[in-house]
Amino acid sequence: MADGSPIETEDLIDFVARALMARGVPKADATSVAGLMVEADIFGYSTHGVFRLRQYLARLAGGGCNPTPKISVVQETVATAVVDGDNGLGHLAMAAARDLAIEKARNTGIGWVGVRGGNHAGPLALYVRPQAEAGLLGMAAAVGSANHVPPYGGSDLLIGTNPIAFSAPATGPDPFVFDMATTVAAMGKIKTLLQRGEPMPEGWMVGRDGKPLTDPARKSEGFLLPIGGPKGFGLSVAIGLMAGVLNGAAFGSDVVDFTKDTTSPTNTGQFVVAIDPAAFGIGDGFAEEAARVFSEMRASTPLPGHDPVRLPGDGKTALAASRRENGLTLNAALRRDLNALAGDCDISPPFPNDPAA
Repeated sequence: MADGSPIETEDLIDFVARALMARGVPKADATSVAGLMVEADIFGYSTHGVFRLRQYLARLAGGGCNPTPKISVVQETVATAVVDGDNGLGHLAMAAARDLAIEKARNTGIGWVGVRGGNHAGPLALYVRPQAEAGLLGMAAAVGSANHVPPYGGSDLLIGTNPIAFSAPATGPDPFVFDMATTVAAMGKIKTLLQRGEPMPEGWMVGRDGKPLTDPARKSEGFLLPIGGPKGFGLSVAIGLMAGVLNGAAFGSDVVDFTKDTTSPTNTGQFVVAIDPAAFGIGDGFAEEAARVFSEMRASTPLPGHDPVRLPGDGKTALAASRRENGLTLNAALRRDLNALAGDCDISPPFPNDPAA
């Protein structure tokens, strides 16, 4: 089979954890981060899952990421807080922020927790889906881990992909989970195409001459395009203010390219929000009303040539359950890379008998 045999999710978590431990990350932290990285692949966010292991290991090896951070709450009110990630792996600070936001929402109706001193933390869906599964609404956003976008009409790279995500409970198998970059495509998708040797579609990037770029190997020669032109630019700036400036984190020219620079702290900024519908007098009725409206939308007659209407998050629960039971099938390029990283870390490879890897 072109993509090889599946790997059990627990075996993949164990491999990622051992690789992180080889770079000085304590076992408990390594296991937590590995679990979240594999969780990203389980739910289909493959550009932000174990694919990112090489980048994380490079920053740990280069000194740009602290392997033994002390995550702390440095500012707090009954409904808000700021978490300092101490330049550790970003998943640790974001998981702490998510859990604290949920706790505050349970106590006061809303919890808004910012992060500074963070790092790349995988897909934001990891930090909003748990809210919806707990009957809450969730929101999260981040300053991108490198600047790939100029201000609208400009030519200097001062803005990242600046993603944002939302979640909401709905009766039925799938909560609403919407996770997007504020660019037409996330840089992770372009890096995945580069790893696979595949071209980019037109409309994702343009060169400094304004012409379309389709070769992912030339990504450094051009710009990512914001969604909706000036609207996407404005949304990116708003996220930068709330996730970066508000938390004392990097924004604009202060952003460090976490791939090119493996020695400098990134001071990545993020935030996580949880909202309890009960605080608005609706409680469990929110999930029921959301499901009713979603059913109307799915029942909408498709336009000619279009698939039936889907809501963000549809099918993810079943997909995740299948992958937990049957394992994850990774593409050959990623399998080769993980085996190579195993050699770099002097640990056993995850695909020892895979000829393609």
